[in-house]
Amino acid sequence: MQEIKIKISGEDLTQEEATAKARQIAAEENPETDLISWFNRRTNKHSPSCVHCEIGCRPGWEVYGENHGGRLRIEVNDGEYVFIFS
Repeated sequence: MQEIKIKISGEDLTQEEATAKARQIAAEENPETDLISWFNRRTNKHSPSCVHCEIGCRPGWEVYGENHGGRLRIEVNDGEYVFIFS
């Protein structure tokens, strides 16, 4: 899986802003990309939210994204937000 790490400075970054930036980057790589899974460290929420286990040392949402067509992982602000796209 390709990984991209970005930093966005300035005001407190909302999840909506981080998602929009990640979608923009993912669309440059693949215009037909879909968001498969995500994690918000601030709120400790993730999607899909039904995945609550860890597999090995990796969280379930991340394994889910990888196993369901994820090819691009975008990490924003040192893991504050993480997105996995097809």
